[in-house]
Amino acid sequence: MFNSFVNVNRMSVLRQVFVRCVVLLAAVALFCGSPAEAQKRKKKKGRAAAEESSDRLLSALPDDRAIDLAISEMLAAWQIGDLGRLHKYYADDVVVVSGAWEPPVTGWENYAKSYQSQRDRTQNVVIDRTNTYIKVLGNIGWAGYQWDFKAMVDDKTTTWRGHTTLIFEKQKDHWVIVHNHTSLAQEAAGAQPRATPDPPTQAPPL
Repeated sequence: MFNSFVNVNRMSVLRQVFVRCVVLLAAVALFCGSPAEAQKRKKKKGRAAAEESSDRLLSALPDDRAIDLAISEMLAAWQIGDLGRLHKYYADDVVVVSGAWEPPVTGWENYAKSYQSQRDRTQNVVIDRTNTYIKVLGNIGWAGYQWDFKAMVDDKTTTWRGHTTLIFEKQKDHWVIVHNHTSLAQEAAGAQPRATPDPPTQAPPL
């Protein structure tokens, strides 16, 4: 009888150890996740660190240079289709005037929908910015520049050329776009034909 009691007691202890091991393994699996999930977390952490580094750099620069860098990063986000990164440089109450004959787009949400609709039709984007002029007055800054846009739009090689004027406002030590006015440049007389849809469906606000 004593031996039976000892055996039962041993079984109870072994069962408890087994249960604890299962719980521990489950906790480790939950924490570590799959390799894909681990890679995703690592990528997200790296992106957050890069954005934090960019924010520190922007805040340390003189205002005109900070705006110039903000324009570069905004255009880079436009090219790669990173809507979250693009939002970083646009105010929630932004007003956007495109090169198309259409009403101004008001508010970030409306602009994001318009951008995404166009970006879904666009691949292999290359944007070159030239002749940038920046002026700062207190918490307001404005910038004007010329741009060349090349991409595949609706499976057609497309090039546009134009001008953009941006008005920035400094909000919480961060320069954001509150107004974007983009216009297409007319081709000079006698210029060689360009591979551009006729007429262009919509010039991108850049």
